[in-house]
Amino acid sequence: MRELWAAINANAATRGDDAALMVFDTALETAFTWRQLQQSVRRLVWRLQRDHIRVLALAADNVPAWVIADIACGVAGITLLPLPGFFSPGQLQHALDTVPVDALLHDAGLPDAVAAAQRAQASSRQMLHGLHYVRFTRSEQACVRRTESLPAGTSKITFTSGSTGTPKGACLSAGHLEAVAGSIITATQSCQIARHLCVLPLATLLENVAGVHAPLRSGAAVVLVPQQRLGFNGASGFALPAFLDVLAHCRPQSLILIPQLLEALVMSAAAGWKLPDSLRFVAVGGASVNPGLLERAWQFGIPVFEGYGLSECGSVVSLNTPEQRRNGSLGRPLPHVRVAIHDGEIQVFGPRFLGYVGDQDSWQSQDDAAPLATGDLGEQDADGYLHFKGRRKHLLVSSFGRNISPEWVETQLAASPCIAQSIVFGDSRPYCVALVQPRHSRISDDEITASIAAINATLPDYARVQRWARLSEPLVRGSGLATDLLTSNGRPRRAQIAWRFAATLEALYSASNDDTLIPNQEAMPHVL
Repeated sequence: MRELWAAINANAATRGDDAALMVFDTALETAFTWRQLQQSVRRLVWRLQRDHIRVLALAADNVPAWVIADIACGVAGITLLPLPGFFSPGQLQHALDTVPVDALLHDAGLPDAVAAAQRAQASSRQMLHGLHYVRFTRSEQACVRRTESLPAGTSKITFTSGSTGTPKGACLSAGHLEAVAGSIITATQSCQIARHLCVLPLATLLENVAGVHAPLRSGAAVVLVPQQRLGFNGASGFALPAFLDVLAHCRPQSLILIPQLLEALVMSAAAGWKLPDSLRFVAVGGASVNPGLLERAWQFGIPVFEGYGLSECGSVVSLNTPEQRRNGSLGRPLPHVRVAIHDGEIQVFGPRFLGYVGDQDSWQSQDDAAPLATGDLGEQDADGYLHFKGRRKHLLVSSFGRNISPEWVETQLAASPCIAQSIVFGDSRPYCVALVQPRHSRISDDEITASIAAINATLPDYARVQRWARLSEPLVRGSGLATDLLTSNGRPRRAQIAWRFAATLEALYSASNDDTLIPNQEAMPHVL
């Protein structure tokens, strides 16, 4: 955080009345100038140190108070625990139970049950920067347990839902996060970004590091918009017109998107929506992106750059840039890391996470010479560009002994104009099958069959989808529940999907060759 705080102080001295943090509701307004941001951080640092806060939990929407608290904790050497708004009450409580915090800053969006449980333990409650500030008195035993739960040097704890219902907390050092932010600044400096719009929740490590730390360090203003105003409505839906309205009014130079949002922008552009000419760098990550979608985005003038990363690596590992872009790749590794492929798996050398909360077996020394095994399958071409081939733990092994990455096949299927979503299965089976969601209800089964046949022609015989079932409703982006079929960023939770559609999948392997199945409507998840 030293580099970020130095940049804030420098900007406060040279351009103190310029906007540092901006907000948008009905109009774009300056929330904090550089001088005001500097002063607010100093006051909060003083307050947290006076209250002897060592670990602070933060649960709030995309508002300036979130950024101020984040920076203040970094300056004061306080461990910050950001709590994602998409977590279920059970997951939020799990995170708070795992890490005994000294205080909690939260807005009205914290679930009532979690808020009530925290109030019951509070030693004091008041408002601070527009957020509820709840302090706790920790026993000596709780302090010892916290020491035993956190690796030394933990600056930030990022809990991710991953593919299971119980979140894991990755502990990151300040130096690690600074290294990532520095590399992102280097990768995007030619774009001369002056205004970044935060689209993802600030509790998402990628947006926190690449969307707040990096822009502020480079002197850019950060635009904050509540998630509902952006068009997000929890896990139940997304209002595209609201998102497009924000883009038109805020006119950012940079954004970070997940693939579903990029697809929505491309579809809007194809329908005649006029893209803001301010955009210079649109990063996309979180899940595999079909090269065809990236090409269409560029055709409509959307300057999109795919990247790759994971929480244990402080978010971004590799990234396409204006100077070095290869469509269909994850870009080249950023300057602070080196990547190697061992037995088909991506390994990262360089700064690493400190370990997981409460799991001392995972704590590791900061030996940059030792690799971090990502669990992701990939390859690196002759020019150094990284290519994702799927997750090792998702690898299917057919009954004929063939190794198949379902993500690889699903990415090929996503190139079809007929197919919006597909989940491929085939472990210990003679061939692959798929659950398929068409792009709209007017697409016929014959059209899907012809599209899959065309894609199969490009695949080796062992990876071809031999039979498929039509999903009558799309799978919904998860909200943290154990029953979710997708994670919060849209990745399939394959075990849960296999369990939900067990009868359908079994029927696919016993159906005749010309059978196309529609899963039982009662087994379908909630529609978006």
